[in-house]
Amino acid sequence: MAKITDVARRAGVSPSTVSYALSGKRPISDATRRRVREAVRELGYRPHAGARSLAGSRSKVLALVAPLRAGVHVPVVTQFAVSVVTTARRHDHDVLLMTQEEGEEGLRRVADTALADALIVMDVQLHDSRLPLLRRLADPSVLIGLPASPEGLTCVDLDFKAAGEACVEHLARLGHRVVALVGSPPEVYVRQTAFAQRVVQGFTAAADRGGLVSAVHPCEPTPAAARRGAERLLREQPALTGVVVHNEAVLRPLINAFEQLGLRVPDDLSVTAICPDEPAEALGITSVTLPSAEVGARAVELLMEKLGGGVVPEATLLRPGLTLRASTSPRATA
Repeated sequence: MAKITDVARRAGVSPSTVSYALSGKRPISDATRRRVREAVRELGYRPHAGARSLAGSRSKVLALVAPLRAGVHVPVVTQFAVSVVTTARRHDHDVLLMTQEEGEEGLRRVADTALADALIVMDVQLHDSRLPLLRRLADPSVLIGLPASPEGLTCVDLDFKAAGEACVEHLARLGHRVVALVGSPPEVYVRQTAFAQRVVQGFTAAADRGGLVSAVHPCEPTPAAARRGAERLLREQPALTGVVVHNEAVLRPLINAFEQLGLRVPDDLSVTAICPDEPAEALGITSVTLPSAEVGARAVELLMEKLGGGVVPEATLLRPGLTLRASTSPRATA
């Protein structure tokens, strides 16, 4: 187990400086504090439990836990991260980005070593194994995502269930009766990632309410998978006229695949998507925007409220807005 002298040697400072950097008992330059934190992280050092209670000042660092697991679309994660960092700087805080799939161990390391004042946790599952620890930690936290049981937590996200419903309801108003959801990669559903599961819930619920024939098809984020998915959809649902895409990586190749198979958008097939504005605008796709900037900013603002002793709601869900573009039209009649 690493000792304070090991941290001091790695950081090139005295043991007392390490102690002051972690406890906040004396002013330490930002450069020195960063070297100490990096040494703490590299060595896995954990100070005595009483050190944190002596702190009297904060690290002014937020930890963003964004594990880059299989099936995660990195460009979207990057958008959230940029928003978190930008908003944190407005509050004079830096951000420690944690991308490893560390589970409880990573959260404990941040809490035990005083690396950060608070945590923002992404890629939340419906029954996430990290939740019991987050409820117990003294450090405040905010989840970007809504688990099945948000009690005792603080969560913020797009209302993905309502987003799935909005896409189906729009297609139903246009007269489409057979619809499909082209969703996230299979491993995302296997993990029961909250946002993906809630889109499926909304899509299915709206289709059932409207008496539509519906199907859900996970899709790997590759052009080849998009082509196979389009072929399978038309084979299994030959009357298909409406598609909801919740997988930004396959949006363009999927549309290309349908057109190569003889379906014109929107004359033969109406397409909606849940994705950032940029690809939707570029392709002219009717979409529910993924408000990564707003969600990331809101997560930081909620943390600042909690750090200041304020009371915040358990769940903050942003209402989806559907932007109409050229990819949807009334269902063609014979």
